[in-house]
Amino acid sequence: MKNFWRFIFRKNLPPTSLCQMDFAVLGLGDSSYAKFNFVAKKLHRRLLQLGGRALLPVCLGDDQHELGPDAAVDPWLHDLWGKVLGLYPVPLDLGTIPAGVPLPSKFTLHFLPAAPRVCSEGQRVAGTDPQGPPSEQQPFLAPMVTNQRVTGPSHFQDVRLMEFDITGSGLSFAAGDVVLIQPENAASHTQQFCQVLGLDPDQNFTLLPREPGVPCPARLPQPCSVRHLVSHYLDIASVPRRSFFELLACLSPHELEREKLLHFSSPQGQEELYSYCNRPRRTILEVLCDFPHTAGAIPADYLLDLIPPIRPRAFSIASSLLVHPSRLQILVAVVQFQTRLKEPRRGLCSSWLASLDPGQGPVQVPLWVRPGGLTFPQTPGTPVIMVGPGTGVAPFRAAVQERVAQGQSGNVLFFGCRLRDQDFYWEAEWMELEGRGCLTLFTAFSREQERKVYVQHRLRELGPLVWELLDRQGAYFYLAGNAKCMPADVSEALTSIFQEQGGLSGPDAATYLARLQRTLRFQSETWA
Repeated sequence: MKNFWRFIFRKNLPPTSLCQMDFAVLGLGDSSYAKFNFVAKKLHRRLLQLGGRALLPVCLGDDQHELGPDAAVDPWLHDLWGKVLGLYPVPLDLGTIPAGVPLPSKFTLHFLPAAPRVCSEGQRVAGTDPQGPPSEQQPFLAPMVTNQRVTGPSHFQDVRLMEFDITGSGLSFAAGDVVLIQPENAASHTQQFCQVLGLDPDQNFTLLPREPGVPCPARLPQPCSVRHLVSHYLDIASVPRRSFFELLACLSPHELEREKLLHFSSPQGQEELYSYCNRPRRTILEVLCDFPHTAGAIPADYLLDLIPPIRPRAFSIASSLLVHPSRLQILVAVVQFQTRLKEPRRGLCSSWLASLDPGQGPVQVPLWVRPGGLTFPQTPGTPVIMVGPGTGVAPFRAAVQERVAQGQSGNVLFFGCRLRDQDFYWEAEWMELEGRGCLTLFTAFSREQERKVYVQHRLRELGPLVWELLDRQGAYFYLAGNAKCMPADVSEALTSIFQEQGGLSGPDAATYLARLQRTLRFQSETWA
């Protein structure tokens, strides 16, 4: 992509380079980002400059629309096929697959008559012959050492500090890196899924691709049990996409259910689908329970086409190997919220991790490590300003531990939470480091006074110090936490500081901030 991008924007390309090309550009973006669909817009303009002929205006799909990108994509695709088939009609001797007829499944499941001897679940997930460092195909089964709630008993949110033993794993990480964890479905959900589809969870099968050269999923053992497939691989707790309803309609033998599924998968049914599925966050398992005649008739061969695989979840590593050798710690907010559905919505990975109790016997979690979005300066004497409200403080705990162990000073941390006695993570550790002169800590407890106080307010109050560190001492600035409003509020606070303390104009303050970002002296890691 980078090579293509550089080539297409070469200044010496003649303006007639693409004069014989028809094109159409579809952009998938999110209007909550400052540069919404920037690449699609720029590419469309460039193709026009080079003489290309646009079949249609650029399509700007928006993930923020309540119907998702489909709100823009559906009418655009309808118009696109009209244009394309007008230019290039389908040859008369070439038949088209009728609507409602499914394409062949990608794989076939060959059920075995007797259960062969298989290795343990743990070995099946991680393999027995590791090749190189742990990875998604070859995770390390890390024993969980502790699973401790660190929010007060009356606090609205259950946040856990979890520690894993990584002895002998070959894992190595630095401050700012992330750990990926492969979760699994709840046993009750796995059982319910098998019941609804009429599957025997203890039956074994081998997986074969229909097309030559198509690899089988690396995470599935051969042979595999239905229970393992459902619990470890199929993401039955996710909210289904529209394509799920399209394929399900093709597979349905029940007239009324098929009619409803076809409506949900049609452009006209998108608002109703949103109300039924996306707004209440209804899961694949719950949808299948609502369409029992269809669910009971799904051919096993189509399971991997119908249901996406469980994706690994990333967590900031909250500890340093210099302080906790052979250990890896994470801070996990257990996701649970209510919609109009009776059953609370739960985060798959956080709920699964929270359910594990190493006190009841050995517990192993498949994990591996990758570099994160934050890198810390190695130059001695370079100060760092870290802004980490809530669980966003996790990577900064690793950074502070690492920097203190290396003898680095100039560690400034802005931490925000609701209440000092409920969700002030690692309070004792911060106090001890501050007492030793290793850390400068500023806190914002938003609910302890009538007017809510957040980290951005503390930044503004400490404007002279922030400007001194950034402009005169070459400090690096880091931000981690929820992506909703906080990053924009912190950036606004910084530009105000640049104006008030540095005497910069509005445009110059914005340029100053952009330069910090470009030179990696402003780094952020945020999540929804």
